[in-house]
Amino acid sequence: MLQPRRLWYAVMQALRNFRTYFLRGLAALLPTIVTIWIFVQCYIFIQDKVSVYINRALVKLILWNTDQWSETFLIGFWVEGKGKHAGFFLAIIGVCFIGAFVASVMGRTLYHIFEKALMRIPLIKKIYPYIRQITDFLLANRQISFTKVVALQYPRKGTWSIGLVTGSGLKRIADSVEKDFLTVFVPTSPTPFTGYVIITPREETMDLDMTIEEALRFTISGGVITPAQHEAFQALANKAPEKV
Repeated sequence: MLQPRRLWYAVMQALRNFRTYFLRGLAALLPTIVTIWIFVQCYIFIQDKVSVYINRALVKLILWNTDQWSETFLIGFWVEGKGKHAGFFLAIIGVCFIGAFVASVMGRTLYHIFEKALMRIPLIKKIYPYIRQITDFLLANRQISFTKVVALQYPRKGTWSIGLVTGSGLKRIADSVEKDFLTVFVPTSPTPFTGYVIITPREETMDLDMTIEEALRFTISGGVITPAQHEAFQALANKAPEKV
């Protein structure tokens, strides 16, 4: 009777080990796979939705300037053949030119005129500002200065939240109450680029021994990744090459 029990225990232990190793491998591979997948999907989107039209316009331009090649040959090369990747690179270059133009005085003026006209469209004016805020936060070359990480009792007493200090509060509030205030951004999980801006007395906050990166990582993971866990992971990662 002992032999079947030992066999059953060995099988169950092997299944538990398989589950543990599989989840560890998935956790190690998933960030890389998702990153590659995002870039591939962006390339496919640009190739299918943007560059194909650029390539067709390029074919029309060539036919307009010369009749040396037939339209069938040009479409077969530029749209369906090896030359189809040219539209992708032209799209990237075009975006760079648009960025350079918008950075100029005339470009900014024309862009603001276009944006005001766009905001007059009933449905678009309710969606466009929020999309603009997200893209500005992610892509614009602006630095949001977080000075330190604090804990404060928000949204009610007894409940602590992590916040990022952005300033010293509004002067009018500080003068009227005669207290030192802090302007604190409380990020939401799992998207830390959204959150709440709170002006709170300095004495009601607690300084935390965390970096800005650690605080954001803690928020994105929903509190799963703490600074201690991240340090342990980094230590294991640094020891791995030594074992090899």
